[in-house]
Amino acid sequence: MSFDKPIRRVAVVATGVIGASWAAQYLARGLDVVATDPAPNAEANLRKYVDEAWEQLEEIGLSAGASRDRLTFTTDMGQALAEADFVQENGPERRNFKIKLFADMDEATPVDTLIASSSSGISPSVMQSECKHPERVIVGHPFNPPHIIPLVEVVGGAKTSPEAIEQAMRFYISIGKKAIHLHKELPGHVANRLQAALYKEMLYLIEQGVLSVEDTDAAVSYGPGLRWGAMGQSLQWHLGGGAGGIEHFMEHLMDPLAASMKALGNPEVTVELKQTIVDGVMREAAGRSVDELAQNENKVIIGLLKLRANGADAASSEKEAGRAGATA
Repeated sequence: MSFDKPIRRVAVVATGVIGASWAAQYLARGLDVVATDPAPNAEANLRKYVDEAWEQLEEIGLSAGASRDRLTFTTDMGQALAEADFVQENGPERRNFKIKLFADMDEATPVDTLIASSSSGISPSVMQSECKHPERVIVGHPFNPPHIIPLVEVVGGAKTSPEAIEQAMRFYISIGKKAIHLHKELPGHVANRLQAALYKEMLYLIEQGVLSVEDTDAAVSYGPGLRWGAMGQSLQWHLGGGAGGIEHFMEHLMDPLAASMKALGNPEVTVELKQTIVDGVMREAAGRSVDELAQNENKVIIGLLKLRANGADAASSEKEAGRAGATA
């Protein structure tokens, strides 16, 4: 099967927080979106979410043809999928539910249409197991909220075709996502595993009384977290190697770093440790609601994305100027 048709109409299946955010993202990129969800008040909640997200999307920048008027809604999943060029599924994280849902979607969707899941915990091999056309089933796992955070993890199952992966990567990149291809299925995919690895050590430091909850968060967000907002850790070590770059780092600094990894802790997550975290987080929140904190976080992230884009544009301009000077 060839997966290369243009994608103009996206079906969003299940419109909770993730599904609604995906719908907003697709609308902002000038696509038609048909959403489906059997839950009571699902359409009203979806449209409210999109309306509230639109100001953020305008700040990020809308694509040609972007419009909230391109959103339609139906409780009939078959109707939503019948003419979809791409499907983004966001249903509950229950194994048997997903297997049946994907078999049903597979029946209702054109055979040359990709079916992507936002699942963070169920592998594509499981979800495609009862499908007649498993070759077009993938995971396209976003970071929340998808309309702001660029990352999407693309992974296929045992029966997914390479062509399906290629089209998914092209499509996500075309709508402004930072798509990464996982070559193997792993529980939790990749980004959540990285978060878990860091948080494991944070819990250990709190458990051992090394730092308070607040100072542990500060150590991340005011230290390496600032750097991670600009580049990944491996590229950061290239800078850490000085004039010799990553080669110097690997030769002189990697062995001490590897030795320090052996000293990392393995916390016992007790009821008491959980309560310590709760108490510390509530002190950090200082009376601000979850929504207030989320809105502030979104503003900071949008600002960072603009800075990154400006930096990339400046670097590209300097590179082009250098090429022009060399050929003058």
